[in-house]
Amino acid sequence: MPSHDLIVVGASAGGVEAVSALVGGLPADLRAAVCVVVHLRPDAQSHLADILGRLTPLPVVAARHGMTLERGTIHVAVPDVHMLVERNDGAGGLRLVRGPRENRARPSVDPLFRSAALAYGPRVIGVILSGALDDGTAGLWTVKDRGGIAVVQDPEDAAVPSMPASALSEVAIDHVTPARELGPLLGRLALEPVAERTTDVGATPDEPRAELQREIGITVLDEEHHQASARYGEPSRFPCPDCGGVLWDLSEDGPLRFRCEVGHAHSAATLAEMQTEAVEAAMWTALRALEDRIELARRRGAGAAERGLTALAQKFAVEEQAGQQHAAALRAMLRLDGRTGIRPRPGAEGGHEQERESGHTDAGDAAAGVDALATRTLVVD
Repeated sequence: MPSHDLIVVGASAGGVEAVSALVGGLPADLRAAVCVVVHLRPDAQSHLADILGRLTPLPVVAARHGMTLERGTIHVAVPDVHMLVERNDGAGGLRLVRGPRENRARPSVDPLFRSAALAYGPRVIGVILSGALDDGTAGLWTVKDRGGIAVVQDPEDAAVPSMPASALSEVAIDHVTPARELGPLLGRLALEPVAERTTDVGATPDEPRAELQREIGITVLDEEHHQASARYGEPSRFPCPDCGGVLWDLSEDGPLRFRCEVGHAHSAATLAEMQTEAVEAAMWTALRALEDRIELARRRGAGAAERGLTALAQKFAVEEQAGQQHAAALRAMLRLDGRTGIRPRPGAEGGHEQERESGHTDAGDAAAGVDALATRTLVVD
């Protein structure tokens, strides 16, 4: 009877410390292969395998394309390529691909988890550690959906709790524990046999399996899947922040997530973060254009006044004042980023004085302040 012989681990911000604690606690006779993805900068030279190798008697290796998965060995992802798991004739191996980024990362946690779930089904143990936003949640959901075991670091123990907290909110987690206790736990779980009713990797319905294969095919830039006109999911109203293509909603029964035609994938939190960045960039661009317009109106008004063109000078003065009020409204909105918990102090003109609210922000007051500025502008116009 097969056991849980593949452990996949994902981490991001604050994750090196958690991965180190996990690896340091693994038993020397571990009966499973381990694959680790920590989100890395594409231009970084990673020394993670060397660092982890000092903490455990188990072999720790940097992943290579075509490498055979070995029980009792820790395989560490390298920068700028996704690390995927494959099985050919029953033997497990690694495939490294420079496919589209997922949640702005390459390597990314979700492709590893997704490929492991397809290749090993209920034999997989998925582990989510410290990190920002909700990376890894969709991948861990797939592991659990295919009959595997879901494990997360206790968010209270994580340097950055967002990733494990997100997984807890979306996935039926089997074990929640501090990082220092994960190694012994995984050693015990690796010895447990897979329940007989779930030993068949293809036991789940054919259609979800086909969709999972198609999604992995998109990730590895497989010609067959990219040239096929059929897609999966439903088209959404959202454009891909990376390439501008239509994002397809792949949520179904799992976490909210999206993928575009060429393969860029975004979780809900990552998409929201990128939308916020796009909105902010647009507002800074608009603010710069407004301030340029204000300065031009000021200079044109001064020139008209010098020539005694009173009516024209008044027209430019109105344009200048309107631009100043529009710019003030934009500056107020830039100060009112909903992530900061900061809003204008009641009665403050244009939101120049600010105070931090504990627990909530008053969007109504912010909107009222901006509306008031807009109304005054209309009056001036």
